[in-house]
Amino acid sequence: MLTTPLTNTHRLLDAKLVNFAGYEMPLSYTSLKEEHQAVREAAGMFDVSHMGEFIVRGAGARALVQYVTSNDVDKLAEGQAQYSCLPRPEGGIVDDLLVYRLPANPKMGMSGTHPSYMLVVNASNIQKDWDWIEQHNSFGAELLDISDRTALLAVQGPKAADILQPLTDVDLAAIPYYSFVRGAIAGVDNVIISATGYTGAGGFELYLDGDRAEQAWNAILQAGTPHGLLPAGLAARDTLRLEKGYCLYGNDINDTTSPLEAGLGWITKLNGDDFVGKDFLVRQKAEGVTRRLVAFRVHDRRAPRHGYPIQSEAGEVIGEVTSGTHAPSLDYPLGMGYVQTGHHAVGTKLLIDLGRKTMAAEVVKL
Repeated sequence: MLTTPLTNTHRLLDAKLVNFAGYEMPLSYTSLKEEHQAVREAAGMFDVSHMGEFIVRGAGARALVQYVTSNDVDKLAEGQAQYSCLPRPEGGIVDDLLVYRLPANPKMGMSGTHPSYMLVVNASNIQKDWDWIEQHNSFGAELLDISDRTALLAVQGPKAADILQPLTDVDLAAIPYYSFVRGAIAGVDNVIISATGYTGAGGFELYLDGDRAEQAWNAILQAGTPHGLLPAGLAARDTLRLEKGYCLYGNDINDTTSPLEAGLGWITKLNGDDFVGKDFLVRQKAEGVTRRLVAFRVHDRRAPRHGYPIQSEAGEVIGEVTSGTHAPSLDYPLGMGYVQTGHHAVGTKLLIDLGRKTMAAEVVKL
């Protein structure tokens, strides 16, 4: 298995390590519920260094990123980020990602003449995404894969800023949501400090040199422990994102799901420049999608699981669960799944098929 710069640190913390996307990653350190609630009420720190980072720069950078992603990169000023996806010609999703517009930095080959970007992709799709972007690079952009030398720490929760502020001269409160600055933190220089995250609890994501990851991790852990910060693993990361209604690639979106079916029309620039799959998505919007990704609450104590059939009240199979869990913050089961259009309105009654019995559920606001 592949490792991150912090794998030995996780072992010293007695983390339960599992294989995730080919990486040895911490599933939990104490318990899912304890780590989840720490993020909701105080703060948690995740090692997400398995994620991939690509630099796109040079004369063709803007044209390439605009063509392969669904969102409009022209809306990004330097120091801003946006959520986007890599659409397929037939409407599927290669991956979802974050696009960062980087400030000019001649030392890094980023002039002020042409925009430069960092694309942050899912660990399981690093090679797949690289090949896809490279395949479409008829624009002469320069591509650089910095995944192996980049560490990524996510410090999430309502006390994240209080914990991190004494470790940096950067005014963290002045960084708008989905914006970032470069600065020193915990004695580590040239860190991208990004007001982003995947938990719905607020906080920051820190991109830094992998060789300095342990230094930053230990300093943040020491500063955060009095505030209730805990190291948090993949298990809590999944329950946190699902409570918020964030899609997980491989579960809720994949190569066969359309951004419009997944409720991602807000990141799909159908009225702008041409991009991969635009013609298909324009037609699909005009004709209407046949299925929708919905959120639902289960009126039972058991959690729905990926792959469970979803039925109408009449017992007709109308879809399938893509993600499900018992939500620690809410203390009831919830999930997401695709259902046939017409069964997607908030308040619609559903049944989750367990095989020998069904559980009552109801569509709720995502």
